[in-house]
Amino acid sequence: MTTASALTKHAQIRIARRSPAYWRVTIDNPPINVMGAEMAGRLAIRAGRVIGEQTLPDYTAVAHRGRVTRARMSQIMKLLNLAPDLQEQILFMPELPHLNERNLRPIVRLIDWHEQRRLFQTLTFGSAQHSAVAGARSTRR
Repeated sequence: MTTASALTKHAQIRIARRSPAYWRVTIDNPPINVMGAEMAGRLAIRAGRVIGEQTLPDYTAVAHRGRVTRARMSQIMKLLNLAPDLQEQILFMPELPHLNERNLRPIVRLIDWHEQRRLFQTLTFGSAQHSAVAGARSTRR
């Protein structure tokens, strides 16, 4: 099996052109409302690319094809307002239990990337410390 076909087989978001006017977007994932920040970030980047390439006309079409509401699509797309280094961290950092799109909303609302970074560090280090404390407590019992 070639690398390209292996990647296609395990892709979580697939876009297939059925005809010049019909595109099919398939999301192989749990329901959108329970996905982590990493998956939401990947979806935002992919949707932005699809719009930029004019594969689909707008975010409404992406939401329709992905079977999510326009409001949910808007929440996901706001992740692109994060500082680029934060987007990269979200995509490549190990999964943290409290790092999800909902917890990132207050950070995404900020315009200042320095302030975004400060709050993101608080969120991620707070989650890591919480996990470490919980792990230490469970080993004592």
